[in-house]
Amino acid sequence: MEINTASIRRGGAVLLAAALAAIALFMPFPGVAEDAGHAFTAIASPLKNSTDLARAQDVQNVFRKIYELYSERVVFISTEQTVNMQQHPFLSDPFFREFFGMPEKEAPRTQKRTGLGTGFVLTEDGYICTNHHVVAGVDKVKVKLGSATYDAVVVGSDERTDVALLKIEPKEKLKPAFLGNSDSVRVGDWAIAIGNPFGLDKTFTMGVVSATGRQNLGQTGGSQGHIQTDASINPGNSGGPLINIDGEVIGINRMIYSQTGGSLGIGFAIPINTAMGILDQLKTHKKIVRGFIGVQIVPLTEEYAKELGLPTAEGALVGAVVQNGPADKAGMKVGDVILSINNRKVKTYFDLVDEVEKTAAGKTVRVEIRREKGTMTLFLTIEEKS
Repeated sequence: MEINTASIRRGGAVLLAAALAAIALFMPFPGVAEDAGHAFTAIASPLKNSTDLARAQDVQNVFRKIYELYSERVVFISTEQTVNMQQHPFLSDPFFREFFGMPEKEAPRTQKRTGLGTGFVLTEDGYICTNHHVVAGVDKVKVKLGSATYDAVVVGSDERTDVALLKIEPKEKLKPAFLGNSDSVRVGDWAIAIGNPFGLDKTFTMGVVSATGRQNLGQTGGSQGHIQTDASINPGNSGGPLINIDGEVIGINRMIYSQTGGSLGIGFAIPINTAMGILDQLKTHKKIVRGFIGVQIVPLTEEYAKELGLPTAEGALVGAVVQNGPADKAGMKVGDVILSINNRKVKTYFDLVDEVEKTAAGKTVRVEIRREKGTMTLFLTIEEKS
């Protein structure tokens, strides 16, 4: 038998090289400490423990605390919906079915469609807030909080404002979210979003409030103002809380402006004050009964404001009053400027519509108006919108 000695020599050379390499790895060399634990020495940053960073570190600690608080208050929502699959047009042609010997009628084929969203706890006994579009038309809703998963019931849902109320039956008392005052939100305020983008639960992002009162966003509920933020919001964040630096919910994350489907730093949240008016009605009546005051509003421009002697163009200018309507009965007249209603300042027409529609019919509210050179207070009873 012929033996290939060249292969053996090459193999021996390889083994020798490996052995020398192994020895080299364990032999001490000049300039290298024998007891060194790592090849590289970690050098402390000159900024560590610097007094210059004290304020930034304080803010960082606040972010951490907010995340800890809302890890027990933000929920992961998964939905399931059974939908009929669309049949090929040929399958509905009787001649085609007869030719291939197919039965005249077949049970429709179905498939299950799943969805994801976010919500947050409102009460100790299991009421959960989310978006209408997260649960609209679905067959099953499950809520995950911590390690527990619950079947949820949709108590009520409002497409116009995109708000929905869920209920679960927890074995122990839950920890409700802390609710803030969205009317006090200002551009430049910190804005924090916690949710489940793309199913990545408990994701924390932060930014600032970019604008307030954004309306007519091409969706239902165009009359209500939205909080705009650059905190990263993506599919799956819907229904989650937008939180201020005090750890209070100021909005419900609703949608993003994007041509790609991903976050471009333009997200919108429903102000919590608007949402709570809707949620209260859903809990009490299981539906929304919108209010009506019987006025037609004219846009209050800078020119109108000057003609009326107003210091600013804020308010809602009454252009017409419905005869025997709530406003007429209260004494409101054409030319009045509505400055506030139900203790909410009216900056634009949208503020008035938002407040009236979320106020239950039958409630008497205080309305401050400007008439000619003075101001006066009226009391009107909101009626149900037909």
